[in-house]
Amino acid sequence: MDSDHQIVSMVYEAKEDRNAADAFIGRYMGFIKSETAKFIHRIPQEGVDDELSIAMMAFYEAISGYDRSRGNFLSYAARNIHNRLIDFYRKEKRHSSNLSYHQLVSDDDNSHELVDEFADPRNVVDESTVRKVAASEIQEFGRQLALFSLTLSDVAENCPKQKRTLHGCHKALDYARQNPSLLNEFLLKRKVPVTELANGSGISKKTLERHRKYLAAILLALTNGYEIIRGHLYQIIPRKGGEPL
Repeated sequence: MDSDHQIVSMVYEAKEDRNAADAFIGRYMGFIKSETAKFIHRIPQEGVDDELSIAMMAFYEAISGYDRSRGNFLSYAARNIHNRLIDFYRKEKRHSSNLSYHQLVSDDDNSHELVDEFADPRNVVDESTVRKVAASEIQEFGRQLALFSLTLSDVAENCPKQKRTLHGCHKALDYARQNPSLLNEFLLKRKVPVTELANGSGISKKTLERHRKYLAAILLALTNGYEIIRGHLYQIIPRKGGEPL
């Protein structure tokens, strides 16, 4: 098994050299298949399962988007694969909604409704798998928080209690989302750019300082692809008008 240092070196080489990228993907094909299998509950077949192609592209995207501030590469790549597969099923679901699920199709043995040939994307990942993925993501999120000298308990305790303060923090976070340089600065320095957020959003610096730990957690979730964590945070920090952050 390659060490974290070896993996990071290979990732950075792959960023600059397409041949190195192809070799790296080939070296970790077992990992890519494993992550795909977790999602579709069987071993994927090359040239047959679209999900494997999606996972390979997601792995390549992870190479392109990775830097050391994002933590363990394989954890980052696994999240990227998971997120892309979710997006794939959502798109498939929208596309299939244009068909009549109850039209009859025939094979050599019998006739059946088209709906029988489609797996409901909501059922592709069973509850047990969802719990395992959620637990894994929370553990990884906790490890990333530790790099900022934070714990999940710190974040919970620092969450704004008043609606006005919550929306103030959201406004600052929304400003950060619109200015990727601030997100990069946050990851590199491991420090919430409170002054820049206050100046850009018009929210009191004192308010943002008081909720620095909460802001750090949200910024981390926004930058590192934590699908489940973000989903939870979307529910607790609604945007004005009900649109999620």
